[in-house]
Amino acid sequence: MIRWFDEIALIDRPTAGGKGASLGELTRAGITVPPGFVVTMSAFEAALAAVDPGGRVRDSIADFSGDDLVGIAQAAESIRARFQAADLPAEVETTVRAAYMELAGSAAPVAVRSSATSEDSEQASFAGLQDTHLCVRGPNSVMQSLRACWASLYSVESVSYRRRLRMSETQVAMGVVIQRMLASRASGVMFTRSPVTGDRSVIAIEASFGLGSALVSGEVTPDKFVINKVTGDIVSRTVSVKTVRHVPAANGGVHVEAIPAAEQQKPSLEDVQLRELVTIGKRVERHYGSPQDIEWALAPDAHGVERLYLLQSRPETVWSQRDAKPVAQPAARAYDHVLAALGTTRR
Repeated sequence: MIRWFDEIALIDRPTAGGKGASLGELTRAGITVPPGFVVTMSAFEAALAAVDPGGRVRDSIADFSGDDLVGIAQAAESIRARFQAADLPAEVETTVRAAYMELAGSAAPVAVRSSATSEDSEQASFAGLQDTHLCVRGPNSVMQSLRACWASLYSVESVSYRRRLRMSETQVAMGVVIQRMLASRASGVMFTRSPVTGDRSVIAIEASFGLGSALVSGEVTPDKFVINKVTGDIVSRTVSVKTVRHVPAANGGVHVEAIPAAEQQKPSLEDVQLRELVTIGKRVERHYGSPQDIEWALAPDAHGVERLYLLQSRPETVWSQRDAKPVAQPAARAYDHVLAALGTTRR
């Protein structure tokens, strides 16, 4: 029902989901990752059987086209409600609660993050379509967030995206990552090729103060840095005015905190931290063998020393898909491309 990060690797995507498998892979590669475990597909299948004993959920979703948002919304709302209301199998409940207590004690905060089998691949990205719950405290709250993550597999956005891609519902399931929560001083994303131009000789970093949820939600404009992979030179630097940050709330969840005026225009990362991030990014890219889209955080460790942690690494999809799909197929003669554009064929 659960597997710890150091027990899984990328090949375990079918049982841990994309996010969980990647966190296991990073952990086993020696990258600093907050500790945690994955509630596996076995637990999801047991929960799905409890809420859908007739086995109709997947078939009903497969009947929709990706454009039928009204029909999808009606079906998805019913499925999510059943996940929230049904009693979970006792083995699932007992196992997850025990693992949480081992990870965090009775009230230490954790992040509860969706990890579907279909997400974070080179062919598809489900970023933002399924639930993430931050600063969750206590076993009861963890179980509520677990249910919500399972239910989010049947959000309108997630279902319609899958149907547009014509994914088989029988191959879609939801793992859930439960991971020690960091009190991040700064956080952000890192692309090991330019997200704007596709240039593989640079690394692009976006950063803001506090938890990464402020950046994801669009509440702040992040600082932006572009660093040369070869020389380590910072070739572009944009420091934004950052008026708020997200911080862990005392009773769980996230609190929006105003940043003092004197700190709003300070860079969220120092140059030495930027270069350390670049070193980590290059290492991760070499490990996976392809450009990566990486989530990171700068936070104190158990001894109060600030360290850089990776929270996720997924294949970069936009430029890799362009690389894989040529704009036009080679033609026997150069002017055949012109004829094709005009809608004519050579006779």
